[in-house]
Amino acid sequence: MRIGVDLGGTKIEALALDDSGHELQRIRVSTPRGDYDGTVDAIAKLVSDLEAATGKRGTVGVGIPGTVVESTGLVKNANSTWINDKPFQADLCQALAREVRCANDANCLAVSEATDGSVAGVPVVFAVIMGTGCGGGIAFHGRVHAGRNGIAGEWGHMPLPWANADEFPGPACYCGRYGCLETWISGTGFEKDYTRSKGEALRGKEIVAKARTGDLEAIACLDRLQDRLARGLAVIANVLDPDAIVIGGGLSNMDELYIGISERISGYAFGGSMYTPVLKARHGDSSGVRGAAWLWPATS
Repeated sequence: MRIGVDLGGTKIEALALDDSGHELQRIRVSTPRGDYDGTVDAIAKLVSDLEAATGKRGTVGVGIPGTVVESTGLVKNANSTWINDKPFQADLCQALAREVRCANDANCLAVSEATDGSVAGVPVVFAVIMGTGCGGGIAFHGRVHAGRNGIAGEWGHMPLPWANADEFPGPACYCGRYGCLETWISGTGFEKDYTRSKGEALRGKEIVAKARTGDLEAIACLDRLQDRLARGLAVIANVLDPDAIVIGGGLSNMDELYIGISERISGYAFGGSMYTPVLKARHGDSSGVRGAAWLWPATS
């Protein structure tokens, strides 16, 4: 049995999978925000509860909104800032009395979708999370590619490519810089963009609903979102040239996001004529937690 855990800013979700990927049990609790020890304890309890419910002991993988630095064992770049500079993986190993594998949540999305999702069997996958924040992850042949420094795929914190005068220097980002992609194409960035242009605060779903009724300002906001996404993905095409791109997170559920996106990316990519498919994550919001479970190979 494999257990996957997805540490989010508002919730922690855990599930158990059998070797065929069939879900055995799922549990969700609120994240103890700002409480490091409470977060470790909450994950340990979720694992214990899953094992009690299934009567089996499992391997454990955890998706985190950051990365574990191999040389120090400490977490960096997490927007759940209370786990930064902490030996999170080691503390989980101790709490659970077994090896625990941690990976960036976007990498977990890539692994999940490359294993049994919308890009199953695809050799090189770039995965995008467009939720409260924005991140990217890479899977080679269904396995995480974290890179030497553990930051491969950290796409959300590169600057918006080919920014126009109205987009420069861009909004302030929690990382300390301005104009990161996360500030433009995350769910939060999408909502703030609408507020700046309309002077009215709406949730993302409300903006999409207005666009579908023909509201011109909402339609323009959606168009800007897709164009900025295309610019960001064109850089990925230029550098990585993946076999497929898969999108997860709350904004991935907007069908409008995919209409003509490949053509837009081609318009920005070097030389044009890019044929990389851009697909919605098959497992939706469950991709991250499933990918965490798949951090352990079938032979484990």
